[in-house]
Amino acid sequence: LEFRRVLFPISIMAHKPNYFLLAYNEKGWNPEPYREQFDDPDYENDDVETQFQISLKVPFAIGLFNDRMDIYGAYTNRSFWQAFNEEESLPFRETNHEPELWFQFDNKWKVFGFTNRLNSFGFVHQSNGRNEPISRSWNRLFANFIFERNNIALSIKPWIIVGDKIGNEDIQDYMGNVELRGAYKWRQHTFSLLLRNNIQSGFSKGTFQTDWSFPLWGRIRGYMQYFNGYGESMIDYNVHTNTLGMGFQFTDYF
Repeated sequence: LEFRRVLFPISIMAHKPNYFLLAYNEKGWNPEPYREQFDDPDYENDDVETQFQISLKVPFAIGLFNDRMDIYGAYTNRSFWQAFNEEESLPFRETNHEPELWFQFDNKWKVFGFTNRLNSFGFVHQSNGRNEPISRSWNRLFANFIFERNNIALSIKPWIIVGDKIGNEDIQDYMGNVELRGAYKWRQHTFSLLLRNNIQSGFSKGTFQTDWSFPLWGRIRGYMQYFNGYGESMIDYNVHTNTLGMGFQFTDYF
């Protein structure tokens, strides 16, 4: 989802939500890739870790074609830190890097009472920046169609995988080819939902994520996130996780 439009090309602004979470995974995070990487059969991950996301974008050109088209670039860093795992020296279990570039077009088409507010087309790379055997990477060409009605917003984001899929050749089986998001704003609370690859996989390898952000003080908001499925991170693209997180959010969808 994306609702912010800027007027000056030198601006740096939030892209995806920025947040910090304390997260618990009842299944535990899979230690096998790290046992192989470090040749340590006793390596273990804690069930509790901290997670944070930093996501920023910059407009490269705005107001093209009669103020209809803008060009943006963005970078998102999502990190998974074993902050309490003293036995393994508090490692960053996984860090995902996601640069992207896209063209976006304002729109005002009406569909079933919703306004097709914005359409985007672009390229995104995502990787964990690691060496074999735990290197993970993929590239996609994507479109993103955003619809809004009053305090509801919906996003349909299909993609095509291009190039090599390093260390995750079967990632399409788990991540699919389309992502659906919805967000609802009630007073100062925001509720959002993510669905991915559920129908495509026959509900065997899908993703379900729900979020709730609420006011605390100033611009800092409380944040709760529940994730169930595959692809929480690149290293876990083919591992089912069931995670509940609580923390703080610094920027929201709205």
